[in-house]
Amino acid sequence: MTVRAFGTPTAKNPLAPMDIARREPGETDIEIEILFCGVCHSDIHQARNEWKNTVYPCVPGHEIVGRVTKIGSKVTKHKVGDHAAVGCMVDSCRTCPNCQVGLEQYCHNWATFTYNSPDKHLGGHTFGGYSSHVVVDEAFTLRVPKELDLAATAPLLCAGITTYSPLRHWKVGPGKKVGIVGLGGLGHMGVKFARAFGAHVVLFTTSESKVADGLRLGAHEVVVSQDKAAMAKHAASLDFVLDCVSAQHDINEYIGLVKLDGTLCLVGVPENPLPVHPFSVILPRHSFAGSGIGGIAETQEMLEFCAQHGIVSDIEMISMQKVNEAWERMLKQDVRYRFVIDMKTLA
Repeated sequence: MTVRAFGTPTAKNPLAPMDIARREPGETDIEIEILFCGVCHSDIHQARNEWKNTVYPCVPGHEIVGRVTKIGSKVTKHKVGDHAAVGCMVDSCRTCPNCQVGLEQYCHNWATFTYNSPDKHLGGHTFGGYSSHVVVDEAFTLRVPKELDLAATAPLLCAGITTYSPLRHWKVGPGKKVGIVGLGGLGHMGVKFARAFGAHVVLFTTSESKVADGLRLGAHEVVVSQDKAAMAKHAASLDFVLDCVSAQHDINEYIGLVKLDGTLCLVGVPENPLPVHPFSVILPRHSFAGSGIGGIAETQEMLEFCAQHGIVSDIEMISMQKVNEAWERMLKQDVRYRFVIDMKTLA
């Protein structure tokens, strides 16, 4: 079937209306009318080919919340009319060791990502959530708890799980001192989750204007990173640092905040590599790690945790026609803290 979308034919073009193909639902598929789609920094990287792997035309969007409009004959997870969500993946090989333990995001044979991955059904490549409808196997969909605001839930499907997963993996909780670097779409979720897990949360930001917001969101302390004296007070004191910055920055400065046997985990994805000085990790035995999104089971767990703790993203709603403007604002850090597209404005 043909559906309406917003995408780009090249790295240089702005997003504009286009038609794309979606498959008819198979036995285990659900069709979702997309109600809201979050705007992720990855959308910009991908559409503008900043990671040098984009296939065109590109329709971004992997923070999808909508209403189920059709289901296949073997679907058991959803019924027509339910609210459902789709994150960064729509399939994986399902047979490799990682898939078998619920870590589909680390599929040995590569997960099928929501956009810009080979489309196993129609050929070509997958298209994302800047569109009116999507068809996904129910195994890669999520149930949306009724307690959650639908629009503010959309960014949880990427920004939420990208920060929840490493905080859970490294067992952040009471008695731990945790740093969150950057207060953007990822960072504001990192602050909320780290606080909800019971850790002592220190936010590091380049923006003096974000100090009050950092405290409001749950940080116990906020450090403006240009203040070298304030940074020095936290040297070698943190159990875990979650670096959420997608721009170039000095990663060594933040590794230096980690205590003996502590870890800095990178979840932001800058366009270019970040140089790491050997002594940043050798002395005194620091770990520099990375983390992707979570698997489907962990993402569902995250949504349930959010429902229990009243956690959603702080959002600014935009129309589809404002998405190019929103991208430019995002690059200027002019959003508190995630844009969400109201998809009923897609004409």
